Order: sequence, then structure tokens, then C-alpha cells
Amino acid sequence: MTEKLLCENADGVLTLTLNRPDKLNAIDFELLDALTDALEGAKTDAATRAILLKGGGRVFCAGADIGQMVDRTPAEWEEIVDHYLDPIRAIVSLDKPVIARCHGNVVGGGLGLALASDFRVGAVGSRYCTPFVKLALAGCDMSAGYFLPRLVGLGRATDMMMTARFVEAEEAERIGLISRLVPEAELDTAVDELAQQLAAGAPRTTAFTKRAIRRSLDNDMAGEFDYEIFAQVQCLQSEDHKEGVAAFMERRAPKFKGQ
Repeated sequence: MTEKLLCENADGVLTLTLNRPDKLNAIDFELLDALTDALEGAKTDAATRAILLKGGGRVFCAGADIGQMVDRTPAEWEEIVDHYLDPIRAIVSLDKPVIARCHGNVVGGGLGLALASDFRVGAVGSRYCTPFVKLALAGCDMSAGYFLPRLVGLGRATDMMMTARFVEAEEAERIGLISRLVPEAELDTAVDELAQQLAAGAPRTTAFTKRAIRRSLDNDMAGEFDYEIFAQVQCLQSEDHKEGVAAFMERRAPKFKGQ
């Protein structure tokens, strides 16, 4: 594991910290591989029940490392652009909730990571941008073309992707780009409390819920209803469901074990 990504697992929460503060946490190949590996590893790690993604230093992430944009063949570029989507695919396919802790600039590929996450908790003063057109690149890089219109609507996504303007934190919350907005001094407390709440949930319930939400992005109503029936029947048979009912009746906090 590289020092460019810090990993810590405590109380069911895996914290992944992008650790290139001198480069504004720009994602180079080494960091890209480490982040993808860590996310893939979290899929089968029973000790991990929620993932917190954050950036070290004064920003969340400035995007891909522009220093790696050198002359390459089309085949080489195709492989690289596809590879940069690997952590996005890992976040989406994880059956565990992923929280992006957004502070400072959340830009380019960094915004892509946040968009793919299940929660985006932003600090007052944070800013969000898809800057690609200013580099004569398509504005849909690192999942922005898929997630951004679904989160903020077609018109607002078009505005962001075609003008490359920065969206300030208050607007980001208003248009649904971020899930929650808190003062920067309260950001760590807010994300930690959310992570602990999610980690304490029933894992199978969380998994089925996340799958249902993700499937709904490209599913019709009948297909989604079919999955809803399937998921609920599975959960109704679980030991965690029995524990949830018992805890409700006994007016106590449930203790879910993932069974």
C-alpha cells in the first residue's frame, strides 16, 4: 500500500484518505490503483460496514494528475480513461454505504468520486466543478456525465459541464449536488456520526437498499417493484429483522449482526 492513500478501520468504518496534500490530492496512477484496491477489498471485509472517503490537507481532491497527460496512442488513452473509472465502479458495486467528506475544492475526478458516493457531506466554503472543457476535454469525465444529470437535473448539469463554473456550497446543497451542508468546524463530527449510524445498521438491509437505489437509475417501475418484493422477502427472513422488531417492542437500540 502506498503512502498516497491512508487506510484506517475502526468501529466498522473504513476511512480512506487521499494523501497528496502538496498536489491537492490529484489522482495519479499509484493513488488510483491503491484506492481501487482498497475499495475492492472492502467488499469482502466483514469488519467494514461503511466507508468514509476524505482528502488530506485543504481540499478534497483536485482531480486527475495533469502531469500524466502526455502524448500517448489512442489505445493507451482508452485503457487509462477506462482505468480511472475503476474506483467509481467499485463504489457503486459495494453493498456498503460510502460517504464523501467534501471540503475545499471538489473538482474533476474528485467530484466524480463524490458523485458516485452514497452521501456527500459538504463543508461551508467547499466548491464543486467539472473543469474538463477548459482543458478541451469532454465534460463527462469520471462518471460526471452519468451521475450529475441524475442528481441535479439535465439543465443544471449542462450548465456545470459546459461552462466549467464553480458551484459554491450553498448552491450545491440547494440543487441536490451534496446531501448535507455543515460548518467546516463541524464537518468531522457530522461525517463521523453519519458513518457510525450507517455502520450500526443491518448489513443485508443496507445492501438491498443500496442495490435498489442504484438499480432504479436505469430500471423501469415494474422491474424495480419486482426487485423490491425480492429484497423485502429476503430481509423479512433474517435474524437482524427479528432483532429489529424485538428492539422496537422493547424500546431499545437494536444490535444487528449481519445475519
